[in-house]
Order: sequence, then structure tokens, then C-alpha cells
Amino acid sequence: MICRFLPEAEAEHLEQVHWYEQHLSGLGARYLAAVQQALDRICEAPRRFPVVGTGELRRLSLERFPFTVYYAERAGDILIVAIAAHRRKPGYWSTRV
Repeated sequence: MICRFLPEAEAEHLEQVHWYEQHLSGLGARYLAAVQQALDRICEAPRRFPVVGTGELRRLSLERFPFTVYYAERAGDILIVAIAAHRRKPGYWSTRV
């Protein structure tokens, strides 16, 4: 399976990489590695993780970073809807789907 990002999700993700790297050299790379590990787990078994509400979205929290990946299966691929910060307003990304 291939993971594709919604443009808004990708922009937020790249901003987060930049923010972490500015605050501590190498931290952006560790964040990227945590996201990649989560994406690999999702691609291996996308239905393994809990459904959000009653919809088609699922979620997986990152290890060591306060973010959750929200995604859906679409046409045999994985669509990343958001990599949402735990401190941000809950569900802010829900209008993306």
C-alpha cells in the first residue's frame, strides 16, 4: 500500500519537522522517523488500529511524540488526513474528509 497525504496534512507535517529541528538539532529527524514507523505499521495492517467514531477513519498515536495519525483506506491506498498534535483543538481536521 502507498501512503498519500492530503495537502493540508502534508503541510502541517512538514511544519512540525521544521519546528522540531529549529528547537533542537536532530529532533526533526527523530520526529520524521517516528512518523515513518507509524506509516509502516499502518501500511502493514491498516485495519489493526481503532476506528474514529462511526466513520471510516482510523488512528494511531506516535511513540515519543504527542501526535496522532488519522487515516483512511482509499482505493487500496492509505490517505493521511492529519498528523494532529494532542494539544491542538480536537477534531480540527474532521472537515477534511
